Amino acid sequence: MSGLFKGKEQSVAKPRYEILDGLRGVAAVMVVWFHFFEAFATSAVDQRINHGYLAVDFFFVLSGFVLGYAYKDRWKEGLTAGRFMLRRIIRLEPMVVFGAVLGAVSFVMSGCVKWDGSSVSVTAVVISLLCGIFMIPAWPGSVVDVRGYTEMFPLNGPSWSLFFEYIGSLLYATVLYRMSTKMLSFFVALTGAALAATAFADLSGTYHIGNGWSLAGWGSMMGFLRLAFSFSAGLLLSRVFRPRRINGAFWIAAIVIVAVMACPYAGGSKPSVMNAVYDSVCSLIVFPAVVALGACGVTTDRWSTAVCGFVGRISYPLYITHYPVMYLFYAWVWKNNIPYENALPVCALLFVGIVIIAWAAMRYYDEPVRRLLINRFRSRL
Repeated sequence: MSGLFKGKEQSVAKPRYEILDGLRGVAAVMVVWFHFFEAFATSAVDQRINHGYLAVDFFFVLSGFVLGYAYKDRWKEGLTAGRFMLRRIIRLEPMVVFGAVLGAVSFVMSGCVKWDGSSVSVTAVVISLLCGIFMIPAWPGSVVDVRGYTEMFPLNGPSWSLFFEYIGSLLYATVLYRMSTKMLSFFVALTGAALAATAFADLSGTYHIGNGWSLAGWGSMMGFLRLAFSFSAGLLLSRVFRPRRINGAFWIAAIVIVAVMACPYAGGSKPSVMNAVYDSVCSLIVFPAVVALGACGVTTDRWSTAVCGFVGRISYPLYITHYPVMYLFYAWVWKNNIPYENALPVCALLFVGIVIIAWAAMRYYDEPVRRLLINRFRSRL
């Protein structure tokens, strides 16, 4: 999601886009609630907060824009791919490790069993943990696939987007930043057409683009196309964008994000090509426009400044730590056949707990560890 979260990597000589930080946090909150409601969905068609998966596409656009904005002049100043990737690792990896460990703890608490109830050895859990830490995706059915659900990272499912975030960073540092604006525009058009084609070809089975979390089937290809288009579109936007002042940009953009992700399945109660239209329009048009809108505003009052600051800071920890809690929540709901209405108070309490975990992880782990690593590798950055 995600780059997904990079505000502090911008040059000290350039202003921060606080509104974009805040919008990243709004999208992360929508992801959490999207996953809460997964417990009660029977398919992608009846999922509440139906299009929450599109947050990842928004994160990738945001990632490309922020990195392009922050680093476009540094390559001429001698920045190397190695130094850039070291910065990305310092920014992303501490919370990747934290999320993997938290996922392992959650899995042990659930009894070390797959979704079908079969037991998993401690050795398999340790291997899966190490693979999660080092961003090595699990092959479906392998010993690493400890939950048996074909997730790339079964101890912490959302890590799949961080896997592609690393790929996007590497592509940016070796290829994309070298492209002319004309060539980059062609690449954006090509990957956008390919991404839309996956939706209209119904590779997901329900005409959506919310794949990428598994190596099974078309998952990895769709995940790469989501990254390739959205990241490069954000990068292109950082080159051609000309800011102008728009009052209320944060609130307008936040409402759009919430509305887009909360929208019911397009087309009714059965799989419909209309949902392919909806996903394509959101990914190819709406999200780049929202990023541009967010970059056109500044926080001018205490309330919006505080909201953007808080949700922006916890957005990455919130995204990467919430799913281990979800695994336990799903097990409780499914084992006890808890109806949706009865679970809502529990969801509200868990949400507060998830926010507290994210804040504590940020305050007492992520930020101190990153400061330590920056000081340790300062001569190489």
